[in-house]
Amino acid sequence: MERKRILTGDRPTGKLHLGHYVGSLANRVRLQDEYECFFIIADLHTLTTKPEKEHIEALADNVRSAALDYLACGIDPARSVIYLQSAVPEVVELSLFFQNLITVPRLSRVPSLKEMAQGAGIEEMPFGLLGYPVLQAADILLPRAHLVPVGKDNVAHVEVTREIARRFNYLYGDTFPVPDAMVSEYGSLVGTDGNAKMSKSLDNAIFLSDDERTVEKRVMSMYTDPKRVSADVPGTVEGNPVFQYHDAFNPDKAEVEDLKARYRAGTVGDVEVKQKLAKALNAFLDPIRERRAKYESQSGLADEVVYDGTLRMREEARATLSAAKKAMGMAAVWNRVSRKAEDAKKKRAKGE
Repeated sequence: MERKRILTGDRPTGKLHLGHYVGSLANRVRLQDEYECFFIIADLHTLTTKPEKEHIEALADNVRSAALDYLACGIDPARSVIYLQSAVPEVVELSLFFQNLITVPRLSRVPSLKEMAQGAGIEEMPFGLLGYPVLQAADILLPRAHLVPVGKDNVAHVEVTREIARRFNYLYGDTFPVPDAMVSEYGSLVGTDGNAKMSKSLDNAIFLSDDERTVEKRVMSMYTDPKRVSADVPGTVEGNPVFQYHDAFNPDKAEVEDLKARYRAGTVGDVEVKQKLAKALNAFLDPIRERRAKYESQSGLADEVVYDGTLRMREEARATLSAAKKAMGMAAVWNRVSRKAEDAKKKRAKGE
């Protein structure tokens, strides 16, 4: 029985962090054996909010860093395809076809686009950012994915893809599967500042590659309960970032429940709660850091993984685009022109 396919990935804007792990990376590692997985390093998507030359010049290093993080977390290139978006030109052509199947008002209703613009300090919506979900639809449908693992904030993007796939199939015949969103059970991880989801740009992230001392420093500076001025004051556990991290990463559930009970009773200080969190996080990150160091020591390995995966994806992309153009009738246009041109050349060569 043929396995179903998954497409998901990341924009290479820097090192990956714990938010990426709980939001998608943990799912990806688990799903490798059950599904045929395609993991995209979506560098074209970075241009929607970071088109400046200095950001483009940083892409090569960021792509390598993302690949290393993937490998360190347990993604196996022998079982999964890791590829570079910009090196698969078919995605742009398929995106162009899809642009004509959805309206501007529909795209304007995707809530995360305005959030992305605000986060990047963009006052007016660029055409590329408005069309982000359309390019994303091409990413998803090019390998003919059936499932898209996403966080709750990206479900609306997958719905755009579903609408485009249905519209294409209605107009031109069944060509694409209509993919389903696979929503992470945990959802997004709040940043260390407690004010937003974890993000490199907000400097509220703990990165998968952070060393032990850095993790300790970031944990000890974490936001907790602002109303708790001393250890003997009962504190709030719900919505407290430190306890959210304990729930996500501390495997000792008895310890976590004990800390929660004492925190609510005002019999444990923030220092102890944070120290135990730092210990749990470093225990979780140790094997990831070790694997990352091993792969990083093998010169060119990460680049080779992306290169081989991209070649594999190009095969899929050519087949999918060919099928889409045939269904649309676009292939017949060039076939007719080329056939007539070749016939004309042959006649001239014969002096007819």
